[in-house]
Amino acid sequence: MKRILSLILACTVSLGMLTGCGNTLLIEKDSGKLKVVTTIFPEYDWVRQILGDKADDADITMLLDNGVDLHSYQPTADDIVKIADCDLFLYVGGESDGWVDDALAGAANKDRRVINLLDVLKDTVKTEEAMPGMQAEEGHNHGYSHFDDSDVQERTLSDWDGDWQSVYPFLTNGTLDEVMERKAENGDKTAEEYRAYYETGYKTDVSQITIDSANNTMCFVKNGIAAKGVYQYKGHQIYDYESGSRGVRYFFQKTGGDADAPKFVQFSDHGIAPGKAEHFHIFAGNDSFDALSQEMENWPTYYPADMSGEEIKEDMLEHEEKEYDEHVWLSLKNAETLCEAIANALEELDEQNKDTYAANLTAYTDRLAALDAAYQTAVDTGKRKTVLFGDRFPFRYLVDDYGLSYYAAFAGCSAESEASFETVSFLAKKVDALSLPCVLTIEGKQHKIADTIVQNTKAKNQPILTMDSMQATTSEDAANGTTYLGVMENNLGVLKQALN
Repeated sequence: MKRILSLILACTVSLGMLTGCGNTLLIEKDSGKLKVVTTIFPEYDWVRQILGDKADDADITMLLDNGVDLHSYQPTADDIVKIADCDLFLYVGGESDGWVDDALAGAANKDRRVINLLDVLKDTVKTEEAMPGMQAEEGHNHGYSHFDDSDVQERTLSDWDGDWQSVYPFLTNGTLDEVMERKAENGDKTAEEYRAYYETGYKTDVSQITIDSANNTMCFVKNGIAAKGVYQYKGHQIYDYESGSRGVRYFFQKTGGDADAPKFVQFSDHGIAPGKAEHFHIFAGNDSFDALSQEMENWPTYYPADMSGEEIKEDMLEHEEKEYDEHVWLSLKNAETLCEAIANALEELDEQNKDTYAANLTAYTDRLAALDAAYQTAVDTGKRKTVLFGDRFPFRYLVDDYGLSYYAAFAGCSAESEASFETVSFLAKKVDALSLPCVLTIEGKQHKIADTIVQNTKAKNQPILTMDSMQATTSEDAANGTTYLGVMENNLGVLKQALN
């Protein structure tokens, strides 16, 4: 994609330099109008609201203007030209906007201002979250850190069946150095500090573990000597960590076998329901389950025995990739912050009208704050505190703003379109267990998954209601009266029905 964009930019610059008779310039002459280019509708509407009466004197372009989804948009040559020539460019800044860096490199207007929404919001930007029941994308099954006690299910030894190897040798021989460096880029420690932390965490003298669920055995290889035991499942324990996340350990007790095999074993693999482990942390000893439960610093970690050190490193690096939730506009609190950034940029570009823009910002921010308060009141007075989406879930920022819980078929940026039987069944059971009055979806014509969830509930009659994430709103919709505040007011009406 970068190669294609580079070629487009090169062609644009070349054609823009043509001046002979009969030649058509791709970059039009300066019309004297303020030129603003936005990627999505919320940005487009915010600019218009802050410009106010001056909006008709500006040239405002929305690139995603034919209903195409943010996650699948690719710019045209004309789009690249508009970005190169504009005075102000606004974009979200997430993974879906990976094309923007190349587009910005071809600036014809050297005084152009650029607003990256994620950069403006800084540390308040959230990462994609996996929730219980949510359909996992291949290569993105990172487990759950937030869940209700009722979401936790019992498991059998078959979830950990197979041959496993300790990752400790790969830490000590330097194979995982790149992982530590990546952690340092994303975290609050140096690479050496992370290495020391994992030195304590991974340390073990058990190099291999073989689990045979058919015979309920575990075989531990320590210093080349194997010890096998027969184990019985003894339940689980839920942990609430200081970080605010949660975890579950599953308990197994030895009922027979070699004396050197540990009496008590706990597994933690970030899972909370039946499912094959991709890797796991293990706690093993001879004192008691209570003694193991106190251990928080040493958690020997095991990956499949047939994986090479390089493969384990790549898997860990993938887990370190932060997948930011791009749907920041669906928070009214974020909207206030972002509109202030837009107003500041417009005031710098057009100082003659800066007082007008400041006044418009104040008036619009008051409306955003009033609607924000209305949302909080609706949540405070609602009978329920949980919503369920039979669809993608782009409303993470909104529910977090008001302390709501949620379940969904897919994450907000998921490319999945088919839900498994397990996902549908889980969500249908949640509708029943929580007596939810409806199943929610986002805009679109197809709501097959939501309908299937309803048909698998006991009542089979819950209405399917839609909350609009504004990912398909066009400038034609705006011309016909659609506004950001109007959509969010409509969403509030739907949310009230879901909570009562």
